[in-house]
Amino acid sequence: MESIYYVMTWLCHRRCDHCYEDRFRPYHGDELARVVDESIRNFPHVIANFPEEMTFLDPAGAVEHSRFPIRRGRVILAGGEILLDPVREPVLYPAMELLADKYRHRGGVKLIVQTTGDVLTERIIEELVEHHVWLISVSGIDAYHAGLEQESARARLCDKLTGMFESLGLHHFGPVAEGTREAPDEGHWYHFFGATPDSWIGKLWPRGRADENELSTAGITDNFCNRWSGGLNFLQYRYSGSEVSIDPAGNVFPCCLKTRLPIGNLLEERLEAILDRLTGHPVYEAISMGHPERMGITRGWSVEKFLEKSAQLLPSGRVYRNLCVGCDRFHEEILADPTLVTIRQ
Repeated sequence: MESIYYVMTWLCHRRCDHCYEDRFRPYHGDELARVVDESIRNFPHVIANFPEEMTFLDPAGAVEHSRFPIRRGRVILAGGEILLDPVREPVLYPAMELLADKYRHRGGVKLIVQTTGDVLTERIIEELVEHHVWLISVSGIDAYHAGLEQESARARLCDKLTGMFESLGLHHFGPVAEGTREAPDEGHWYHFFGATPDSWIGKLWPRGRADENELSTAGITDNFCNRWSGGLNFLQYRYSGSEVSIDPAGNVFPCCLKTRLPIGNLLEERLEAILDRLTGHPVYEAISMGHPERMGITRGWSVEKFLEKSAQLLPSGRVYRNLCVGCDRFHEEILADPTLVTIRQ
């Protein structure tokens, strides 16, 4: 598979207004222990059910009369904030070692650690390199993060981090988007991105606190499903362009936003088995083709009905429309029906 986005913890030191997931927040006391224990308990079993190889076929790289080249895939380890003290050493570092060992003689793997960036130190960067990091992806460079509202503040953080990265032998390359797939396999790299207007996530997903605070500017024609980190091509896991998202409980989703219901759980079965079972299923094939508006056609939901269901009333009284809203409603009203639970099982 080309990419697995593994959210290893709900723990975060921030509670950003634009966040798509309410569970990304600070935890304390018994709640903190519960969240950390979940990550520690689950990650070895989740990784055990990852694909046997993290490689994929790249049709775009083929030349006439030759086979599709085999590329090295990646695992993105994220939170929340995965570099916080309660989870960095007991969860992240052993997971990185486990992944490096699993794929060392099976084509390798690119390990990406995603962080907001404001907790990074030289020592943590050194430790990430020691634990086989390929790319440190700094994702909090935008005005939504407290303390970074001004461009000058964001520039200061980037300059500070760049100095640390470069002094420790890491190299910079372009914006995140889909360019990550073009970086060299070897070496240690870093880059910066955030929810800026010019970025792939700039319009914000209509979910979580971004939805509650009415911050998403994505309309009905903004199809998050039909792009990288959406559901596009998730079922074609042997080829380029496929990614799935996994949460701390081992639940698997076809997109980073996460559908209302998971498609399976890696504490119970292998990832390939989950995806193979859904191949040919009309609902999930529609998602994989980037056409969520067609996911309900065999269940009595025409495209017109899906578009009608893609509207919601915001707290301000304003009507908001996006295909992700329709996807949520379909999962709640149709796929959550007890008579259809066997489809997912």
